[in-house]
Amino acid sequence: MHPGLPKSYKKAYPFKICAPSFIYPDDYLPNIRSLGPHLDEIEILCFESNAPPSAETVREMASLAADMNLTYNVHLPTDIHPGSPTAGVRCHFIEMMLRVMERVHPLNASTHTLHLPYSQTPAGTSCDDAWRDRTADTLRRLFDAGIQSNCLTIETLDYPLEWISGVLDTFKLKVCLDIGHLMIHGEDISATYDRFENRTALIHLHGVQAGKDHLGLDVLDPDAQTEICSILNRFSGTVSLEVFSRPRLVNSLSVLECWFKR
Repeated sequence: MHPGLPKSYKKAYPFKICAPSFIYPDDYLPNIRSLGPHLDEIEILCFESNAPPSAETVREMASLAADMNLTYNVHLPTDIHPGSPTAGVRCHFIEMMLRVMERVHPLNASTHTLHLPYSQTPAGTSCDDAWRDRTADTLRRLFDAGIQSNCLTIETLDYPLEWISGVLDTFKLKVCLDIGHLMIHGEDISATYDRFENRTALIHLHGVQAGKDHLGLDVLDPDAQTEICSILNRFSGTVSLEVFSRPRLVNSLSVLECWFKR
């Protein structure tokens, strides 16, 4: 058992407060046992499509959630691309997503976060319509296979979310607003939130400095802190402090607490 957090933050905010399942350099269950008594929700990281948690681990996760008054959200694999120009890759995406979604189903996750990575790297100043069409077609096939679109949130990445606003509208998809990603790519945080506020179910929050993200919130300058705090005051979903160490999490929780004491 790892050392927990200094205090409980359950029901401390108008939103659920959350952290990833890799705060301690250990497996899912030790992280959940250490974090669960202190947080409302845990973000279950399933970044690799060929390594989801075992069925036995998922059963234990579900049991811990019941014992700790805890919920989960699931970050789906990031290593397979629904907008790939290669048909086989797109088919593999559907197969693997169906497999992972079936595995984590007993967790009754609040949402499942999905990356729609852009096919051109780095992203230019305009969207590749062929990529967007391929992505939409793959999602349609995924939903035809039985996945419900309302269980997914699409995460902001390295291109303007407006590029896929039509896809979001077509499938009635929710949004995961990764504020660190928006900052590191020079996007307007407040304007993006205002545009997609009604769709935003999840916020990923972390510090950004000198081109590096997933840092503690203490590295943010005062103007950025004020802007983010203004957004959080209007938000009632889940805020995941997407940092990957206990010191950064403890630091970020302290900063967040200071914001809401102002």
